[in-house]
Amino acid sequence: MEACHALIVDDEADIRELIEMTLLPMGVICLTAETLAEARTLLKRQSFGLCITDLRLPDGSGLELVAYIQKQWPNLPVAVITAHGNVEIAVEALKLGAFDFVSKPFELSVLRNMVATALRLNRGSEGSTAHRPALLGRSPAMAELRALIAKLARSQAPILISGESGTGKELAARLIHLSGPRAEQPFVPVNCGAIPEHLMESEFFGYKKGSFTGATQDKGGLFQAARGGTLLLDEVADLPMPMQVKLLRAIQERAVRPIGAQAEVAIDVRILSASHKNLAQLVREGAFRQDLFYRLNVIEMRLPNLREHPDDIPELASAILERLSGQSRLPPPKLVPSALAALRAYAFPGNIRELENILERAFTLCEDGIIQAADLLLPTPTEPASPRPQPTSPVSVAELPVAPAANHANQGPEPQTLPILQPSALNLEDYLEQIERAAILRALEETRYNKTAAAEKLGISFRALRYRLKKLGLD
Repeated sequence: MEACHALIVDDEADIRELIEMTLLPMGVICLTAETLAEARTLLKRQSFGLCITDLRLPDGSGLELVAYIQKQWPNLPVAVITAHGNVEIAVEALKLGAFDFVSKPFELSVLRNMVATALRLNRGSEGSTAHRPALLGRSPAMAELRALIAKLARSQAPILISGESGTGKELAARLIHLSGPRAEQPFVPVNCGAIPEHLMESEFFGYKKGSFTGATQDKGGLFQAARGGTLLLDEVADLPMPMQVKLLRAIQERAVRPIGAQAEVAIDVRILSASHKNLAQLVREGAFRQDLFYRLNVIEMRLPNLREHPDDIPELASAILERLSGQSRLPPPKLVPSALAALRAYAFPGNIRELENILERAFTLCEDGIIQAADLLLPTPTEPASPRPQPTSPVSVAELPVAPAANHANQGPEPQTLPILQPSALNLEDYLEQIERAAILRALEETRYNKTAAAEKLGISFRALRYRLKKLGLD
């Protein structure tokens, strides 16, 4: 590691000496200052790759130095040293632009990790950008979002990513990770609503062998899996209240205790969280802890919905169709102007995810590589404005198995076939898939598995049939 200079600002000589001795083996040459005035003089005299400052100084607060450096040298990472448990001031420092903070008495390993992260940030991302996902769109809203992501990537402050479903919150979180100093380390997204409540503690923090029945070996949790990298708490609003308390402690203390362990384990993880719900409203309703909300929401980043930047729809549609054509190894179809106009006029309650679903359906239904407006099958104003699958083959209801009429007085045995108008316990997507599968299999049987004849019988193109066979696992 090539040498760099760090500015250490603290009025305690033993703290300055301890930091200097810790950073010297890392190739960091430390220059020290006892006051704000001395620090400002040194900053004007030479350049630094890192600054570490105490909050309480003889001639002022370290927060003043954070604000001063943020204004004069915005690319210089500043870390603050806080008193133990003084989380509110640490959060204030992060909001002012501090890179990170460390609490007294600090462990030397925590200090070294923080400095190593800051040095990687200074030297820039060394990873290849060839396969990095892109945030598409040339509208002012998306340009502003890209600039904000680049700025937030330089900080280690917790970020709350808000926005409607389908706006790309996980993509934004991944870009923050890939644009920052932790890009070479793991990015671990976790859907908080998908983990059963009784398994949450072991999933997040891990457990020791023998801590409960079935624990035959030690297992690391999600915090350990994200060591050195970024942990995304997706749908964080779905966390149950008991887990919110444990998560708050893990974030504040930067340590977790696996189930069955006697001591806590230090963690080096950046926390990002995302939710389509209004967390501030949930706090007012008592459904989300206020202290956890303030720890997660140090900086909030809102993703615009697709209705706010409709001019980006052509570029998004082109990219989606290119991806679909690559997956199917077919040339990308073209959107006629009327189809593009219909997309721009549609409200998209499901945002970019709904746009992907609509174009995937149109990709299947279109003929001769041309997507007409009719191929989009956009919901009419009288239909529910929510993304949902559409029936994709013109098979008549008469050709499908229909359940006998319900008799509420004397219900007979359950029908062996699927009731066409009563999806029962199945969700709509699974139900329509089963109907489609049954219709295709029947057509294949009747044509002795001649796919061209089966496609003609179903009233769809051979290409559409081939796509459906692959999608349903029947090819």
